[in-house]
Amino acid sequence: MPTIALVDDDRNILTSISIALEAEGYRIMTYTDGASALDGFKTSMPDLAILDIKMPRMDGMETLRRLRQKSDVPVIFLTSKDEEIDELFGLKMGADDFIRKPFSQRLLVERVKAVLRRAIPKDGTVPKETDSAKVLERGQLRMDPERHTCTWKNEPVTLTVTEFLILQALAQRPGVVKSRNALMDAAYDDQVYVDDRTIDSHIKRLRKKFKQTDDDFDMIETLYGVGYRFKE
Repeated sequence: MPTIALVDDDRNILTSISIALEAEGYRIMTYTDGASALDGFKTSMPDLAILDIKMPRMDGMETLRRLRQKSDVPVIFLTSKDEEIDELFGLKMGADDFIRKPFSQRLLVERVKAVLRRAIPKDGTVPKETDSAKVLERGQLRMDPERHTCTWKNEPVTLTVTEFLILQALAQRPGVVKSRNALMDAAYDDQVYVDDRTIDSHIKRLRKKFKQTDDDFDMIETLYGVGYRFKE
């Protein structure tokens, strides 16, 4: 079963979440702040990390920023109701989901399952060579969903699970406009509510990542008031 890292300075939350996730069969690692979590990740990278935003020594935002320099492990943030600005900023930085406190343990378990479903193939197996037929190629873009790899002009572009799914939805049908709702459906489970700004944030981050590889990248077009499309 996947390994999940819990990072929160509230030991009661660490204990309650650990019990709920262990009951589902997950292996749990716990840390009380971001600095110790990053140290632990050097020797054992989890399959998913759950980060509290407000923590001493190193908060969740800084932990995510440093983590994204080395890894695209899926991240779920725990946030208070009054932290909407933090939520938008976190999505821009590459968070995969947010859960607002207080939350039910059942909701948390469902969100964890949803993010892991997007990150790990359903059968959990290592892809075979025959899976090459599933590779998506559009001009200079190459995406391999089974291996979660993406290249542009043969240069690797590292994407989070959500970014990958949004780009895949756009690239599958070049020239066809995808509304924000359609992109939400492609990237999120039904139980997860996100607003329009969330998709916009992911698109901005996608463009930024590709421009770091190719400054002339302009394949993702915005049709104001309608949605986005991948150029033909």
